[in-house]
Amino acid sequence: MATTNGGQHDRHEKFLDSLNSFTREHRAKQWEGTFGDFLQQVVVQQPQLVTRSSHEYIWDMLRWMQRKEAEEAEDEEFRLFSHELFGMDQPLRRIMDYFKAASAGSEVGRRLLLLLGPPSGGKSSLVILLKRGLEEYSHTDEGAIYALKGSPLHENPLNLVPYTLRSEFRETYGVDIRGELSPYCRSVLEHEYDGDFMQYPVERVFLSEANRVGVGTYAPHDPTTADIADLIGSVDLAKVSEYGDEGDPRAWSWSGAVYSASRGLLEMIEILKVKREFLYLLLTLTQEKNVKVSRFPLIHVDETIVAHTNLAEFRKFLQEKENEALLDRMVIVQVPYTLNYRDEARIYRKLIAQAPTFREVHLDPHALEVAAVFAVLSRLKPSEREDLDLSKKLRLYAGEAVEGYSQSEVDRIHQEFEDEGLSGVSPRFVVNALSNAISRSEVKSLTSMEVLVTIKDAIENDARIEAKQKRQWVDFLVTARKDFYNHWVKEDVHKALFVSFEEESQNLLDKYLDEVEAMLDNREVTDPITGESRAPDERFLRAVEEKINISDAGKTTFRQEVVRKAMIAYKKGESFTLDSHARLKEAMEKYLFEERRDVLRLVTSVARPDEEAREKIAAVEERLISEYGYDRHSAREALNYVTTLLSQE
Repeated sequence: MATTNGGQHDRHEKFLDSLNSFTREHRAKQWEGTFGDFLQQVVVQQPQLVTRSSHEYIWDMLRWMQRKEAEEAEDEEFRLFSHELFGMDQPLRRIMDYFKAASAGSEVGRRLLLLLGPPSGGKSSLVILLKRGLEEYSHTDEGAIYALKGSPLHENPLNLVPYTLRSEFRETYGVDIRGELSPYCRSVLEHEYDGDFMQYPVERVFLSEANRVGVGTYAPHDPTTADIADLIGSVDLAKVSEYGDEGDPRAWSWSGAVYSASRGLLEMIEILKVKREFLYLLLTLTQEKNVKVSRFPLIHVDETIVAHTNLAEFRKFLQEKENEALLDRMVIVQVPYTLNYRDEARIYRKLIAQAPTFREVHLDPHALEVAAVFAVLSRLKPSEREDLDLSKKLRLYAGEAVEGYSQSEVDRIHQEFEDEGLSGVSPRFVVNALSNAISRSEVKSLTSMEVLVTIKDAIENDARIEAKQKRQWVDFLVTARKDFYNHWVKEDVHKALFVSFEEESQNLLDKYLDEVEAMLDNREVTDPITGESRAPDERFLRAVEEKINISDAGKTTFRQEVVRKAMIAYKKGESFTLDSHARLKEAMEKYLFEERRDVLRLVTSVARPDEEAREKIAAVEERLISEYGYDRHSAREALNYVTTLLSQE
């Protein structure tokens, strides 16, 4: 208990340090002054920063976020929102490419960014993180953003500079002004400051969706009743009596989502469900940086629109020919489900960490991984290569070694099917099944087998799934159990039973290499015990190789490959371990299991309730609990399951 309390104290201290660090980094400097003060105190120091477009601002935010995450990481892998999003490296790279090109001033910046993918694939989460990133970035010195005080569009103060002076501004500061004053601020300038723009007040603003500053969201409701005023506002009748004219910009309600997102990002949820006039307005805004509102001239609005939709809506949209022109004005980034089962399991961990139901429930160490294997299997498409079944493909996508394939081939295998990952089981389906299993559990513990059974029940009781697909998904559950869970749980029990498993395995590998090298060199081996010379142990070599179905005819080729890999590792100064050769590792583990099968049966047999057997069972249980992530319930289930597997072999 003392250790637990100590661990909680350490985590508490670490979190307090994180809070203090965050506060120091984001202690934003408030600033307010006239436009004249702004030119003298801000623009002179950082002209490039105060003239950034929304695309440039988001691109800078993404690079800032990436630098932060890279500093925290020990490797040099691509990282962006890596604490929140898993298995989305490819879509994130494409989004980075979009903003990089748009910030450089290319035509890409005149295209709406559309995220396309299946339900529960992470589109909304990705956009939310972009919005939260902008909010955080705006509190830093690097992300400081300034606006005309009181402007409903939080517009750039430099819009005040008259056109006749903008070329001189460019010569003075080396940057261009790209915006125009809004009708609202033009009216305020004339009525309240007598046209003296040097006295117009400027303030630093902080992007915030809650405060409707630079971040906005629009979610369509019933298309028949949707009002475009939700985007661009309407006449405010209460103010008409005050100003006496419906055409006065101050009598207009500037509450539309387009205005709240100005200078930042507007999220459009299920964009293809909106009316066509909404879509044309948004695409024109993206392309021309302005919107047309009755009674007013064109209103300059600089913002980035990121929209998302599902596949069903997109396919319906494609069927209408008149939408072809609209598609040309979009950059589409596909956001498929992840095809890496390890990343899929991380998604489950994130989702269940947010649910109070899971906090008091123990999951065995493979429960989420085996569910993830099932989910990814449902998303894969059979390869055109006959020797690459779905299980091998899944392992390759997870970065695991598969004999006969190099990781360099993975990209080519990915390219066989462009739509791989756009269908199949969603993370939400699995997490819902897990929630149901927990609600039924009386022991506050969930094993991998219980997870598989629960998912099977969820499939069979879901009226939305066709009978053929149900059978296929149940088959994937069987594959997940046979090809993955059986191996994992047997290895855990084996290691728990034989404490020196790793050492034993390495010794066995060394022996195999010695015997193989002697066999290939046609020389004798010195026996380590007797010191006598003897012929290579062909019987031992075949006993290992037969565990992975190496034929007598193919044994020499297999042995030559093993020695070649060992020599490559040696030349690189690396150790040749079981992890260096996936198939040999599998053979060694099976060989060790075979050697210890009788001992394992003896220890786990319920037919031998003597004191010695009970002590051994208890010792294995304790080791599974203390070292391998099991609790009492799941450890006993694992032992019983492995015993059953061994009895069937």
